[in-house]
Amino acid sequence: MADPALSIRAVTAGYLRDLPILFDVDLVAEAGKITTIIGPNGAGKSTLIKAIAGLVPVTSGTVRHGGTDITGLRPDRMAAHGIAYVPQTDNIFRSLTIRENLDLALRRAGLRRDAIRARLLAQFPALQAKLGDKAGSLSGGQRQFLALANALATEPRTILMDEPSAGLSPRAAEEVLEMARGLTETGVTILLVEQNVTQALRLSDHCYILAEGRNQIDGKAADLLGDPVVAEIYLGGKRLRVGA
Repeated sequence: MADPALSIRAVTAGYLRDLPILFDVDLVAEAGKITTIIGPNGAGKSTLIKAIAGLVPVTSGTVRHGGTDITGLRPDRMAAHGIAYVPQTDNIFRSLTIRENLDLALRRAGLRRDAIRARLLAQFPALQAKLGDKAGSLSGGQRQFLALANALATEPRTILMDEPSAGLSPRAAEEVLEMARGLTETGVTILLVEQNVTQALRLSDHCYILAEGRNQIDGKAADLLGDPVVAEIYLGGKRLRVGA
C-alpha cells in the first residue's frame, strides 16, 4: 500500500518546548483528498497545522510526507518537499499588485514561470482582470483566491490551509472551500483547519476532532456530519479521552 500524503504520529508540540499545546496527536491524510481538523477554540488545531509546516517546534513524535520524515523541517524547505502552507492571516502582500504577488511566488519557477502564471490565472479568472491592482484592494474571497494561487505556484502535492473561510461572507466562504475541493480532482491533497464545521464536513473526505490538544474522534466526514457527539465535542461539553 502506498504511503499516505501525510502521517502524523504521537506529535507533542507547542510554541515553548516545556509548555506543549498538543499531546500525542495522530493524523493521516490520504493523497488527493480533503482531511479536515475541527474542534472548539483552543483545541490546538492551528498549532497542529503550524507544527506540520515547521512553524511550531515538535518535541516528540514524527511528521512524514509521502514517506519522508519532515519533522522539524524549516518552513523555507517545505516547498522543496511539495508542501505549501496558507496561513489564516497575512497570506498575501497587500501593498503589491496581484501580478507582483504571483511573480514573487513564482521566483523559483525559472523558464516555466509564464506557463504556470497563465495556468493559475485561468484557474482563478477573478484575478485575471485585476493583475495591476493592489492585492489589498481585493475582497476577502478574492484575497483567499490569491493566497491559494500563490501556494499553487510552487506546484505542491499537499496544501495546508488554516481557516480559509474566517471573516468571509457565507457565499465567499463557500466559493473558497469549493475551490479547495476542486483541487483534489487534480491530485492535490488538502489538510484543512476550518471553523465552518458543516460546510467543511460536507466537502471533506475525512475529519479529525481535537479538544484540549488531543485526538477526540475521527472518521469519514459524511458519517460525522449528523453525529450528535460531534456537536457535543465541538461545543466543549464532551471529552472522549481527556478526563473521561
